[in-house]
Amino acid sequence: MSKTAERYDHFVDGESVASTGDERIDVVYPYDGEVWASVPAGTTADVDRAVETARAAAAEWRETSPSERRATLYGIADALDDHAEELGELETRQNGKLLREMAGQTDALGEWYRYYGSLVETARGDTVPVENKDGGLFNYVDHEPYGVVGAITPWNSPLMLTTWKLAPALAAGNAFVHKPSEQTPVSALRFAAILRDETDLPDGVYNVVTGAGETGAALAEHDGVDKLAFTGSTATGRAVGAAAGRALNPVSLELGGKSPNVILPSADLDNAINGVVKGIFAATGQTCLAGSRVLVHEAVHDEFVERFTERARSVTLGDPMAPETEMGPVAFREQWETVREYVEAGDAEGATVAYGGEQPDGTPGECFVQPTVLVDVDNGMQVAREEIFGPVASVIEVEDETDAVETANDTDYGLAAGVWTEDMRQAHRVADALEAGTVWVNEYRTLSHRSPFGGFGDSGLGRENGAEALDEYRQTKSVWIDLDGEVDDPFTLG
Repeated sequence: MSKTAERYDHFVDGESVASTGDERIDVVYPYDGEVWASVPAGTTADVDRAVETARAAAAEWRETSPSERRATLYGIADALDDHAEELGELETRQNGKLLREMAGQTDALGEWYRYYGSLVETARGDTVPVENKDGGLFNYVDHEPYGVVGAITPWNSPLMLTTWKLAPALAAGNAFVHKPSEQTPVSALRFAAILRDETDLPDGVYNVVTGAGETGAALAEHDGVDKLAFTGSTATGRAVGAAAGRALNPVSLELGGKSPNVILPSADLDNAINGVVKGIFAATGQTCLAGSRVLVHEAVHDEFVERFTERARSVTLGDPMAPETEMGPVAFREQWETVREYVEAGDAEGATVAYGGEQPDGTPGECFVQPTVLVDVDNGMQVAREEIFGPVASVIEVEDETDAVETANDTDYGLAAGVWTEDMRQAHRVADALEAGTVWVNEYRTLSHRSPFGGFGDSGLGRENGAEALDEYRQTKSVWIDLDGEVDDPFTLG
């Protein structure tokens, strides 16, 4: 790691540009606390400049043909392929998640741009049969870009969650102003430079303004933004949604979750334990779809808890860059403190810490916490109701299938769920009954650019990925053409 902090600026209209303000934000490697970069704390004037630039660029970009956009998006995919290793390392240096996970994400990002490039090139409009006039009318439906998309993204999977928005937005013909998390801004700035140097995306179509909450609020409330896209906490999502509502702008919100993993009697417990670990410990629990509530049928509860707790004890913590590490640090100290507060709250409410919850010995920095298993959890406890965003699994015993479904659905959230059973009739029944945007059976945290992702309830609005995401960045126009050349007498009824 370099001991000299690298200085970055905003990226607007194809160039690095200094902020109009003087304040800067340090970027820290969570593993050891080293400050390795700094970025501007963006001002309202900085956001104004980026939005004005994007609006000018949007006028040209929307006029490109679908085949031209497809070629540009394919070029972005090729550039991402070439820089996947570099970008993956930047992601890990920012948020402390395992390099093999972050590099795996950056290695796959090109497929989103290829998918949406192909999708927009092959998209077809609709004609609608209408009978409003004896002489005949022709009606067709067209789709147009909104114009300028303002996007605010989180720190846990920065470039992946940016891509989920940027790829369909570009394919639809929009320009983009991006406010990345203040914890993880560098990969977005490096990505912007790669787009400028190695693709034919016009300058000004993708702009990055760094900063904290005030910068995000300035973007969300800007009257030059036509569509908002946000991923983050439900509380912040409500504020973004309120800003969109005041401006009558469409908004897509991918928010929090308290997702259940349901373990039923016929489950292969080895498989289920692997899946639960994948859902809550593999990413240090720092994912919106974390399987943080583990609902276990009473017939297998005791055996599951014993084996799951032993698995938690065996997790190797350490340097996220090292291939042998199985769990890295929490991304920043404030989040570490939040995780610890939830563990203490669970203990105070009557849950039992079967393992974990402490800062382990022998790790550097201030952001490591052991993988944590809470048992004797009731679904009404705070640790079962609120998103922790850390490696804390709350194990809840259930009596039968009906109790499992009712408990799983007894939440304000509805992002994801897992079902573990070898009884496929039961699998279909439970998957159908669960109120969640994504349900996995005998698997967890598997996603594709081809399949829509999003939540119910407090987990958000709209969908990312799949063909549905393209529609999030297009508005619909109905066009009527008279075929007989004569307008009916406007005062004739019937």
